Amino acid sequence: MNRIFTLVILGLMVTFSVDAQRNHAERFEQLGTMLRSPNVYRTASGAPGHMYWQQKADHEIEVELDDEKQAIKGWQKVTYYNNSPDPLTYLWIQLDQNERAADSRTPKMAQNSINARMNMRQIENIVWHDQDLGYKINSVKTMGGDDLKITINNTMMRVDLPQPLKNGETFEFTVDWSFNIHDRMSFIGGRPGYEYFEKDGNYLYTMAEWFPRMAVYSDFEGWQNKEFVGRGEFALTFGDYKVKITVPADHMVGSTGVLQNPEEVLSATELQRWEQAKRSFDKPVVIRTQPEAEKLEKGKSKDKKTWIFHAENVRDFAWTSSRKFIWDAMAVKQGGKDVMAMSYYGKEGNPLWEQYSTRVVAHTIKSYSEKTFDYPYPVAISVEASNGMEYPMICFNYGRPDADGTYTDAVKYGMISVIIHEVGHNFFPMIVNSDERQWSWMDEGLNTFMQFMAEQEWDRDYPSRRGPAHKIAPYMRSDQSLLEPIMTNSENIIQFGPNAYAKPATALNILRETVMGRELFDFAFKEYSKRWMFKHPTPEDFFRTMEDASGVDLDWFWRGWFFGTDPVDISIEQVSWYKLDNRTPAEKKADAKKAFDKEESYVSKTYNAKDIEQTVVEADPATRDFYNSYNPFSVTPDDEKAYKDFMARLSQQEKDLLNSGLNFYEMKFKNEGGLVMPLIIQFNYTDGTSEVDRIPAEIWRLNEKEVTKVFAKKKEVKNIVLDPYRETADIDESNNYWPRTFAPSRFELFKSAGGARGVSNGDNPMKRAQKK
Repeated sequence: MNRIFTLVILGLMVTFSVDAQRNHAERFEQLGTMLRSPNVYRTASGAPGHMYWQQKADHEIEVELDDEKQAIKGWQKVTYYNNSPDPLTYLWIQLDQNERAADSRTPKMAQNSINARMNMRQIENIVWHDQDLGYKINSVKTMGGDDLKITINNTMMRVDLPQPLKNGETFEFTVDWSFNIHDRMSFIGGRPGYEYFEKDGNYLYTMAEWFPRMAVYSDFEGWQNKEFVGRGEFALTFGDYKVKITVPADHMVGSTGVLQNPEEVLSATELQRWEQAKRSFDKPVVIRTQPEAEKLEKGKSKDKKTWIFHAENVRDFAWTSSRKFIWDAMAVKQGGKDVMAMSYYGKEGNPLWEQYSTRVVAHTIKSYSEKTFDYPYPVAISVEASNGMEYPMICFNYGRPDADGTYTDAVKYGMISVIIHEVGHNFFPMIVNSDERQWSWMDEGLNTFMQFMAEQEWDRDYPSRRGPAHKIAPYMRSDQSLLEPIMTNSENIIQFGPNAYAKPATALNILRETVMGRELFDFAFKEYSKRWMFKHPTPEDFFRTMEDASGVDLDWFWRGWFFGTDPVDISIEQVSWYKLDNRTPAEKKADAKKAFDKEESYVSKTYNAKDIEQTVVEADPATRDFYNSYNPFSVTPDDEKAYKDFMARLSQQEKDLLNSGLNFYEMKFKNEGGLVMPLIIQFNYTDGTSEVDRIPAEIWRLNEKEVTKVFAKKKEVKNIVLDPYRETADIDESNNYWPRTFAPSRFELFKSAGGARGVSNGDNPMKRAQKK
């Protein structure tokens, strides 16, 4: 039997009007046709299908570095495997160096304007000096020596085949090429190139995107032959590499792959230290020391050495060369094998690099492997190169102290973060090989999320820039005209860092901590990583796998965070406090009398008690009737009988509920931002204790603008906080409190001082401490 209890309002806060129009839109509809349809290559579960295929391209490369002219020339043999069901009549090859050529379309696409004050880099970006950059393709031939017809379209080269390449067939061809290496510290910038050190007259080369690379041919896109214009990175084909690198004899070379001829290129002392490093699991062994490197800096050998490296199942190949390099290494136990963590750096990087770099490489391998799959490659290398960029087994990073060896906290943590990030890219996208040209977030966002976890494991108080939910709020409260969905092509994003790195990383952290929970998330994320090792996943594969492996419907989350630009702004609009009415008739009448007296207590009555000597009713008995002597606040036999009958009808369970003393708080929430999220509500009680209730985002299903929820509490609430741990990226926390709280914004009084804005005075706490 249903019972209806009378509720009495004890307190009521803000009221508001409801817009009844379009309260229920599409936020909880399934993504459906917004995603590619599953097929025999990619299943509806997000896993590779039973007919999944991908191409392969093996390379044999011989390359020589000219340290006098800062130029490079190379020859390569490519063996291309057609594993697709399609006959191919041509192949597409990426010529990324052409992005820096005099006729490059990159500067033509860029907007620029004249300001009152311009620096040289801004002017050079307008003029775009002709520095004779870009590839010189000398020949493209069959293995029989016949020329192949080629067509170069900016950064892409089409190679027409003599006859169609059918499924299961291979095609071998050679490319002879050269180019001038550019100064990456100049206005052209970019990832590869050289840095010149004027004090000792030496160069440090970071050779990446240095050879014509095969484009990807896939089941979901065909040829990925979109032009490289500088931002959207790469879609590349896996293969095996044999590479011979000829450099000045006094250079040290670090590279993708495993060195095949150490006895030919290393000194006896270096070989001995190298063997020692292979057995050192607790700290790095310095193989070429700083004094040894400084000695080499003073002379330039005219002799040459050829370093030979082999790499299996990699999507790219990069290397570095300089006589400036210090080299250290240590071993890391991983997945039943030993991985060599290594660093190459000039003296300018010390003491920071000798202390931290290789240790950070080792930590990154362990941290990422635990959450995805065992690091499969034999080496992982960090190179100090004043920039940040990633390639298989090797990456280029920044972080230099002042000349006296001191540094700021920001420099140290910045260096550690970029090493974690770039080494971490071995997992995404070097192994889980997504298309960076189209979807930057699939590698940058996932990797930034992993970086955040690795940072927190490095130092409990690590100042992570990206990952915590509240740190994305400034970006999400930006003007909507400056925002694009995460699911936007790399070249079309205005605020690239927040969009491709920070927002997806934050979204994944929110999924892990708030929406799914760590256990479900970690299992699903690891499943995605393992499913797509050494394969080419798409966004659909990620979305579907996360749902398939967790059993959590996340379409609403992908819609809001990845396909939309709405921010999170949920407001506590109203709180009403109720209690079950379990009073006796006498208590009810007494409370009613108090309420009546309060209601009828006003200033006029106070004055009238003195000023009106006698009212009409007081003076004339004829004006009186029954109600003049009636007391509505007295308890009657009928009141007692009704109460007794009511209580007799209640079961014991209902009586217990009636006398429980529960407090009912009816809360109304308004979705000001548009992005639906769970409600995390902290109730702070009058006795000093607290309690957190978590309401899933699905509460917004029937009304995406406002919802009402009642909470039954044994204790009386003092105040309420929405999102107390700042885990939903709410852009306006001022409306997250009941009652509302206010804090002053502070401003400072200061005496104006001279000096150019943004110019450092070279001071830091370490420097000051050393002076004492």
